[in-house]
Formats: sequence, structure tokens, C-alpha cells
Amino acid sequence: MRNSIILTIIFLFIGQTFLFSQEKGLASYYSNRMHGRRMSDGSRYHRDSLTCAHKSYPLGTMLKVTNLKNKKSVIVKVTDRCGSRRIIDLSYAAAKEIGMITAGVTMVKVEKYEEDRGIPYRREKQTELPELDFEITDKSNDYTPEWQRNDNKENEIEKDNGKETKNKKAKEPKRHNKKQ
Repeated sequence: MRNSIILTIIFLFIGQTFLFSQEKGLASYYSNRMHGRRMSDGSRYHRDSLTCAHKSYPLGTMLKVTNLKNKKSVIVKVTDRCGSRRIIDLSYAAAKEIGMITAGVTMVKVEKYEEDRGIPYRREKQTELPELDFEITDKSNDYTPEWQRNDNKENEIEKDNGKETKNKKAKEPKRHNKKQ
């Protein structure tokens, strides 16, 4: 009894993964009067975008739709929900790309599109880092900022015209205002 329950659970999970693997059925496309209206995901429908409406795939899923008559395919994003009569409703641009504008309704194959990610990068076991030299040289210790150099000059006592002065302003001759 316990084994049969475990097997049932396993088949339910396996069956659920194959549920969205591939569908065949009728497809239609949105009419022009839908242009500018809100979709189920909150975005606005634009007839030149590659979007679709599907009844069961999650919103935002990328789907590959193939026309079974001419084998043309297009990749679209699910942005809306559709009714139960057809498996998918395509935008005008997507329908035009697979060549179903004249027919209006056609048989298509719908499958989830997963981007090929290629071979993953394999790291080397050991990465060598260069040794950095953090030695402080004597030249760097000689540097004094300009503001400190200016302060030292201003505080120096200079003799100008026989009078001692402490800064540049004091170099100018003193003016005595006579009070009358």
C-alpha cells in the first residue's frame, strides 16, 4: 500500500513536468480593436510586439509557437489569458511572422522556450595572483600638501624695509590715519 502511494506521487510530479512540454491546437490573433488595452500582466497591448495569451502558462513565460502548415516559428511572451476554444491568441506581429494573417485561425504547436545557455565555464583549480609591492619609498614621505606649504610661508618672519613682518598683508607699509 505504501509503495503504491509513493509511486502515485512520483507519477503526479512527472506528469506535471510534461504537462507544459508541448501542445497542439488552434491559434488565433488579436484584432486591431485590442490595441492599447491592458493585458492580464498590467502592460498595454501593442500590435507590433511579440506577445500572446495562453490559458495555463504563467505570465511572463517565453513560448515557441510553430505553424504546422509552413513550419515557421516565433518566440512570444505570455502577457494575457485566453478562452478555452483556442490554445493561444497571438499578437498581430507574431501572427504575421508565422504567416497566419490570411487564414485567421491555424493549427500550431506550442512549447516552452528555454534559451540555450551553452557550456558552463569551468574554473581552473588554482588561480595565481600576482604579488603586490606595498613598500613605502622615501620620495612619498617628502610630499607636503600645498596648503601646508602656504601656511608655513605666511608664518615666516620676513624683513621688509627694515621692519619685521609676519605675513604678506603686513608687508605693505602701515598707514596712519590722523584724527583731526
